[in-house]
Amino acid sequence: MATPHVPAARNALRILSLLSQSDAPLSAARIQRELELPRSSTYHLLRELERCGFVVHLANPGTYGLGPAAYEMAAAYTTQQPLVRLAAKDLEAIAAHIGGSTHLSRMAGSEIVYVHEARAPKAVSLVTEVGVRLPALSTASGRAMVAHLPDTEVKAVFSTSGEHGTFRAVRARLKLVRERGWDEEREEVSRGQESVAVAVLDHLGRPAAALAATFAVGSRDEEQRAEVIRRLSTAAGRVSERFFGGV
Repeated sequence: MATPHVPAARNALRILSLLSQSDAPLSAARIQRELELPRSSTYHLLRELERCGFVVHLANPGTYGLGPAAYEMAAAYTTQQPLVRLAAKDLEAIAAHIGGSTHLSRMAGSEIVYVHEARAPKAVSLVTEVGVRLPALSTASGRAMVAHLPDTEVKAVFSTSGEHGTFRAVRARLKLVRERGWDEEREEVSRGQESVAVAVLDHLGRPAAALAATFAVGSRDEEQRAEVIRRLSTAAGRVSERFFGGV
């Protein structure tokens, strides 16, 4: 049986995808031009998407942006991801233990994207909120994951990251991270904050995600930092075992 051809549904999704990739709302004419759609179809689809809450029309200057329904769907996706569900309880417990924040992130090219955050009641707000992307090699989480990639992929990440320094220095740093099983950063991402991170490995030993804990600089001594790393490592191992069957 032939698969039904539903161009309207496909084009509606293309509009949402285009809006999600834009830094600012777009005019209907721009959407029509970018997607090469008929003018009448473009306005019809935008009206339907607006009616359902997936698009908002900004009368001045006459542009369209993502609506609340799109954000609700994105939020549901992040909370329903299996890795998030498996890691959330441990991340919440670690955040409460340190009085700071914990995060789950994943690789996206040469960047990492934060897909979950747990924050203790009095923890400061950080730049690393859900959906934020940062260069992988500039974060403890990113380096914890990149350290488990083969050299060819590490080179690709390095070449597109804008990272200062030499590839030799980066590779030496990643070798240390891989050997000890974790990485750290101090005020590289947020002023006054430091982080430790470990990778969640899949059944092939490749990085599937990273778990990180962030707390005020100097708030934990070496023994306390080691305990945070131990908790993160235990949580990462648990997620790997339950999701991938262990490495």
